[in-house]
Amino acid sequence: MKILIAEDEQRAREGLCDLIRSIGEEYTVVGKAANGRQALEMMRLTQPDVVFTDIKMPYVSGLELITAAKEQNYKTHFVVVSAYAEFDYAKQALKLGVEDYLLKPPTKQEVLKTLQNLERKMKYGDQPHYGVDAKLPDQYPNAHPLVKEVLRQIEAGYADKLNQQEIAQQLSVSPEYLSYLFAREIGKPFSKFVKEYRIRKAVDLLKSRSATIQDVPYQVGFADRKYFDKVFTEVMGESPSVFKKSM
Repeated sequence: MKILIAEDEQRAREGLCDLIRSIGEEYTVVGKAANGRQALEMMRLTQPDVVFTDIKMPYVSGLELITAAKEQNYKTHFVVVSAYAEFDYAKQALKLGVEDYLLKPPTKQEVLKTLQNLERKMKYGDQPHYGVDAKLPDQYPNAHPLVKEVLRQIEAGYADKLNQQEIAQQLSVSPEYLSYLFAREIGKPFSKFVKEYRIRKAVDLLKSRSATIQDVPYQVGFADRKYFDKVFTEVMGESPSVFKKSM
């Protein structure tokens, strides 16, 4: 895996570089940039798989770097490493599709976990892993206890209405914090995960032929058949009817 580090503080930049190198030879730091503008140029030259970037940098900030890279259609994954713990930064970063948001100084365990999650995503993509018999929380053994509780509620209540704000209230945490924590631990926002999990259950029903294609949407928590067809096609790459015919 090729990694680029964008960090204006030399000590932090070199420290993160040494930490990544200590994890294993399969992780190669291909460049170290002191600002966002330099990082964007290095991305063009090195084509990294992952960019670890600070937010506050001269010339071009980390968020501006991510935006510019996406506008230029780079397929690079981004991880934000910042001393700024405010939810506003985290929310902006998550909206831009970053893979993780780590606070300085990140620990070796945090960086390793992030890299391992990225490896799985690069290998399997965003598609749910069908046919997994383990309980949903057990599929994420290293997740935060709060996130595991959310996963338990998703598994038990996916066929009904799921409200992230109500779940946060039950867990006595703010919706913003729970949103940030879930996206950080699972690698995608709550709403996207729930949609994909429901499609995973729909696939199981279609494969087992235990429900008709007309009934499946309502059995997995969708109130609108057309919206179900749209989400199913986005996740699976084909419509429910085409998928069922292939069965």
